[in-house]
Amino acid sequence: MSENRQIVSSATRQGELILSIVQNEIPTPNDDEVVVKMEAAPINPSDMFPMLAFADYSKGKLMVDDQQQKMVAPISEQYLDAIRSRLDQILPVGNEGAGWVITTGTNAKHLGGKLVSLVSGQCYQQFVKVPAAMCLAHKEDTTAAEAASSFVNPITALCFIETLKTEGHKAMVHTAAASNLGQMLLKLCLQENIELICIIRSVEQAELLRTLGAKYIINSMDEDFKEQLMDAMTETSATLAFDAIGGGRMADTLLSSMEHALSRNASGLNTYGSEQHKQVYIYGRLARGPITLGQNYGMYWGAGGWLVTPVLKKLGLKRAAELQARVVNEIKTTFASHITGNLSLLEAIDPVHIARYLPKKNWREVSDQTPEGTVTDLNLFLLNTAGRGE
Repeated sequence: MSENRQIVSSATRQGELILSIVQNEIPTPNDDEVVVKMEAAPINPSDMFPMLAFADYSKGKLMVDDQQQKMVAPISEQYLDAIRSRLDQILPVGNEGAGWVITTGTNAKHLGGKLVSLVSGQCYQQFVKVPAAMCLAHKEDTTAAEAASSFVNPITALCFIETLKTEGHKAMVHTAAASNLGQMLLKLCLQENIELICIIRSVEQAELLRTLGAKYIINSMDEDFKEQLMDAMTETSATLAFDAIGGGRMADTLLSSMEHALSRNASGLNTYGSEQHKQVYIYGRLARGPITLGQNYGMYWGAGGWLVTPVLKKLGLKRAAELQARVVNEIKTTFASHITGNLSLLEAIDPVHIARYLPKKNWREVSDQTPEGTVTDLNLFLLNTAGRGE
């Protein structure tokens, strides 16, 4: 094969998203690099914005002929300013994936012929050139589909635990508890005897987590959601939460519930609230609306963004390597991913299939009476990058 097929994304100043498959030469590695023949790459929530850039894919048009394979969709003018730094640029997409090393540089021959997973930001293609240091070699009985999700979800779950320990919390809350990441986090918490409050949105999700051993499962669609949450926080003393939703009043609900739980048995007047620090980290923006915070959780609290990469840098290379080694050893158990479906490169840019893998919104009116706000359900699709499939 003399060509490499790759998905790229471009947002134009005229308000169009162009998601296309381009052809280029198979790369040649430098001394410290390898070329990986990709077999599988997951479509994670973190891939959505680089790919779709606020475009209305429901109005998208797929154009396929001898000259082109692309999807064009409109982007509302109100979003153009928010994405101005990427306008009129052609960007590679695909955070992570896995495949076989087919060519190595002089200093990377130890990876020749091995199955590796990698994070490159350009995994939605057939051949990827990356530094050997970015590759994670897997065991012989591991498949590419299993190895493809070795970074984003597993390392994030492990770093949630690291954050809890570093900051001195006893228990935590997770708002996307039934996702692949949520299931990994639950398994880790059970292994380390850390209490975890799991927020879900359906009876089916509750049953899934119950079979995995979850103790605290709360459906955000229940009318008494806040009461259940405060009760669970009282029992666990949870003062840390990781929120994947972002928009709405979920962060406010989490902080106020923590404060209420900490103050339930307090006596006397404390003008500044409980003295224990309460923290909500927002690690996803599945809801685009503003984040609304109130003023009923005292003065000892924090709310902010959280990303796995800065946390790994703080942990240092030695600890990061230990976490990656654990992922390799437990990729079939603790860090197993459940795949919703498989797509080819062409299917991945088709609006029909985008509707399948884009996070599904489970609507509930956002108001002061329902502070949990908009929530979403996640599906993990796997791109089969090795074959043409077109």
